Amino acid sequence: MSKDTSTPPSSTTTAFYAQAALSFALALLTMVGSVFYLPVDPWVRAFIGLGLLYLTTSTFTLAKCVRDHQESQQVVTRLDQARVEAILSQHDPFKPLS
Repeated sequence: MSKDTSTPPSSTTTAFYAQAALSFALALLTMVGSVFYLPVDPWVRAFIGLGLLYLTTSTFTLAKCVRDHQESQQVVTRLDQARVEAILSQHDPFKPLS
């Protein structure tokens, strides 16, 4: 019995990461430009800009929390699978009961 300790292959590609990064950068730059050229008083522009900054940092925090939770679930699943494999490898169905 061989134990597979390697990490599962990633299902995302470099192109997907590049597309996601470019999409995020374009959306953020467009919003920053829109707030900058908004025809309102400077304090309103600053308030909207601060909301945009808060939304952006909150998005990164939420994404990190979701990723960390998924990674912790993968570790727990691997540990459970290893325990079951160890129990099954020690079990002998032909051993007489004592």
